[in-house]
Amino acid sequence: MSTLPDFEGLAMFAKVAEERSFAGAARALNVSVATVSRAVARLEERLGARLLNRTSRQLALTEFGNMIAESALKVVREAEAAEAAARETSARPRGLVRLSVPMSFGLRWVAPLMPAFFREYPEVSVDLHLSDAQVDLVGQGFDAALRIAVLADSSLVARRLSPVAPLVVASPAYLREHGTPEHPSDLARHACLGYAYRARNDVWRFTNAAGEEVSIRPNGPLRVTNADALMPTVLDGLAIAEFPEFICADQVRDGRLVPILKDWTLPRGGLYFVTPSARTRPAKVEALSEFFVRHLGRPDWRIVDW
Repeated sequence: MSTLPDFEGLAMFAKVAEERSFAGAARALNVSVATVSRAVARLEERLGARLLNRTSRQLALTEFGNMIAESALKVVREAEAAEAAARETSARPRGLVRLSVPMSFGLRWVAPLMPAFFREYPEVSVDLHLSDAQVDLVGQGFDAALRIAVLADSSLVARRLSPVAPLVVASPAYLREHGTPEHPSDLARHACLGYAYRARNDVWRFTNAAGEEVSIRPNGPLRVTNADALMPTVLDGLAIAEFPEFICADQVRDGRLVPILKDWTLPRGGLYFVTPSARTRPAKVEALSEFFVRHLGRPDWRIVDW
């Protein structure tokens, strides 16, 4: 015998007792009369006593059935209340969201949005994991992630929020001293700073309008695990670096950095809201997704025309 109670049998028996009819119980539960009859017979066999006296015209509870019916109905009502509470919770944004975000982007663009999010959704809390290393959402138990990439095929569900263009930049002082590269192959003679978490082993892959493709591997005095850490060395006129728009937009606008190789492009990616599954996405995660669509869909960092 199973160590678990026969919840289905108890629920169907409770409905039969309430309706005083197998057919009425079957209609209420949207199952066949045979299914209800088998469930009640199974419960009687499990309990070792008859619950109902049945004739061709009427149905009556036994004394034992009356006693069990009250308890069974209580179990069903508590289960219905639990389901109703769960549905309300899933329908209303509440609870903890574990969110993974790249370090620089999270500090610069996500953290400043959190007060507005919490005012809008006071019953939601966020565990904000800041790291440039790509996490395993499923394996590490994250509800969602913001990713900035040319997104590879994946079993994850991704919603594109905004394009993000990469720029190769240098300071005016660097270009005065070392000259301005005119072709990606010229970069082999320059100090180019590397980023440890770049996809495909930190290779810069350029293409131009004619379809020419050139790949170079940055070679310089500094390699980092966070792109912001490259900025002081680049601003000081010691090297060239590639940054996403959201990191270098202010420096480009005020002239401290100058985009180079403008006739060439690196693979253009986007900002994505990524979740393990769309079908099981709870309201708290959906609320965060929609919030980011509103606040990051037309970002202030955009300096490249698409």
